[in-house]
Amino acid sequence: MAYTFISIILCQFLLLMTTTLAGKVPAIIVFGDSSVDSGNNNQISTVLKSNFEPYGRDFYGKKPTGRFCNGRIPPDFISEGFGLRPFVPAYLDPAFDISDFAMGVCFASAGTGYDNATSDVLDVIPLWKEVEYYKEYQKKLRAYAGKKKAKYIIKEALYLVSIGTNDFLENYYSMQSRRASQYTEDQFQIFLLRLAQNFVKQIYKMGARKISLTGLPPMGCLPLERATNYISGNGDGCNEKYNNVAKHFNVMLGGLVQKLNKELPGIRVVFADAYNLLLHMIRKPSFYGFEVAGVACCGTGLFEMGYLCDSLNPLTCTDASKYVFWDAFHVTDKTNHIISNFLMKHVFHQFQ
Repeated sequence: MAYTFISIILCQFLLLMTTTLAGKVPAIIVFGDSSVDSGNNNQISTVLKSNFEPYGRDFYGKKPTGRFCNGRIPPDFISEGFGLRPFVPAYLDPAFDISDFAMGVCFASAGTGYDNATSDVLDVIPLWKEVEYYKEYQKKLRAYAGKKKAKYIIKEALYLVSIGTNDFLENYYSMQSRRASQYTEDQFQIFLLRLAQNFVKQIYKMGARKISLTGLPPMGCLPLERATNYISGNGDGCNEKYNNVAKHFNVMLGGLVQKLNKELPGIRVVFADAYNLLLHMIRKPSFYGFEVAGVACCGTGLFEMGYLCDSLNPLTCTDASKYVFWDAFHVTDKTNHIISNFLMKHVFHQFQ
């Protein structure tokens, strides 16, 4: 009898602890690019979309949502990790409204960057517009939840910011780039860092306090860059120049995080750096249960992304869990899950 009573008390305590931990982050709010876009590009006029098969074939209901993945992306797993829903809806998705967005919302747009010139390349949503949507969201949230509850959600939410890769690959290093003639590589990184700082300060003024800045991936190892490297005669491995730039920029981002934490009262900015983890997956795929890391699942695995990665491509793999990359630019659901678990354990644990 005593054993049963103790068991009941223990179960109630564990339930209380689980509820308390989940309650510390009432919502996940997302800014960024295709690494975290859950479908906003579906609603704008751009060629950069993924709302068709085989995208989403391993998502709930095997539904293509506009996520550049076969399944879920990091905000989805992170939301679930905090005891919230197992996905974060796109703000522009008409299937959801403020009652859904109160627990999590995504403003990200595939193809965008810190630099407005980056979003111009493929006519996607610039970062300043994502902030405008966030302002609109706050008004809707106050009307829906009341001022007190809305203030709590805005302050205690975790803000995931994943952006920057396109600034280099789609902007600075592109053949038609104006930025390359305006800035050296180091100057461009300083320019982006200033934009990142201004962005964080902007959402801080609007109430954000728990903010995660995501570092750049080993962008020279993306299948598209490896294929381009091979065609240009520089070998069939990763573009180490691009990787070195990513590492250098990540060091600068880490310094910015420290600076912001010292300067802005009450803020808690963390640096979500998965560079080495993803690089290790690429170099030692079998360690994580993968079989292929050099090419992607979709099509030939070398160039396909967006509309080039469609259901008519006969070369797409049947089991994406064997691959690190889903298309030539984006990783698979399994890779996202591994990265998200790593960040939950080593970065976001302080918010629990």
